[in-house]
Amino acid sequence: MSQIQIDTIETSLKDFFTKEKHTKIAVLVDENTRKLCYPIITGFLPDHFVIEISSGERNKNLETCQHIWQTLTDHQFDRKSLLINLGGGVIGDMGGFCAVTYKRGIDFINIPTTLLAAVDANVGGKLGIDFNGLKNHLGFFQDPKAVFIDPIFLETLPKRELRSGFAEVIKHGLITDKDYFDQVVTKGLDQPNWHAVIAHSVEIKNEVVKADPREAGLRKILNFGHTIGHAIESYYLDSDNHLLHGEAIAIGMICEAHVSKKLLSLEIEDLKGISKHILQIYPDLNINKKDFTSIIRLMYQDKKNVNNLLNHSLLYEIGRASYDVSVDEKDVMDAMFYYLTLKP
Repeated sequence: MSQIQIDTIETSLKDFFTKEKHTKIAVLVDENTRKLCYPIITGFLPDHFVIEISSGERNKNLETCQHIWQTLTDHQFDRKSLLINLGGGVIGDMGGFCAVTYKRGIDFINIPTTLLAAVDANVGGKLGIDFNGLKNHLGFFQDPKAVFIDPIFLETLPKRELRSGFAEVIKHGLITDKDYFDQVVTKGLDQPNWHAVIAHSVEIKNEVVKADPREAGLRKILNFGHTIGHAIESYYLDSDNHLLHGEAIAIGMICEAHVSKKLLSLEIEDLKGISKHILQIYPDLNINKKDFTSIIRLMYQDKKNVNNLLNHSLLYEIGRASYDVSVDEKDVMDAMFYYLTLKP
């Protein structure tokens, strides 16, 4: 497991570079984190240069990786070099992927600047890029040298980005901790203490990952909402109805809660409560019934599937999850229609 430190970024970086020496250092940013986040850390870094890429999931691909690899090559990075990934989930996933593959691996650290990256994407050692429209189709398991989390970066986020990351906070409560779920949905995005929220979500994810580092079993519960959610996200990626990751997962959690009621023991009152709370935070998300067949087709590329079966992580109850539950297409279709019935 990598070192995960929730502290001021100044303290984290100064401590790190007091102990660690690298021949060369690069900071990977997008146009947003270069403008809003890089100025926060630049004074705490040794000599370095910046690699800038375009933001967004649609740029998490091999073409962008080639740009990163070529820049590292042009600057003569050796295997004792360091890549600092300053950004959200896309930067962390792709920067780590590039670091692991460059010269068979150089060190990298993640500084998450979004709530999504802080509580989920940068924790657990999953790295990946999208391929031909399939989310995280290529990737590795590899921990960064360190993850430095400072809630100060949340102040740089548009509300929509903060809301996107909050879906993963909700998920952590749904799969392991009912009291936490009740607490976070009651306050929504008006959390009085983001430090405590991030710390508790990181603790939940770390405990699951430690028990199952390579997703052979238990770690799959972290995918609740993601089988349907990833397919929705991928389908609408280049459309006018583009959804952020957490927005698609919010829809996915409602749909998979519906499947949980049918296939497991989730009570109808729990389904209603999950649906109500998520819709209060995400009232404006839409899917179209004409797209359902195409969305289901994308689900067959999900990495949890075996022998062409649609495997889901579902809920027995709020706070207790299962994994590797085979779900047929009709149940998925019914769940998406259920979501539409909730919309005005």
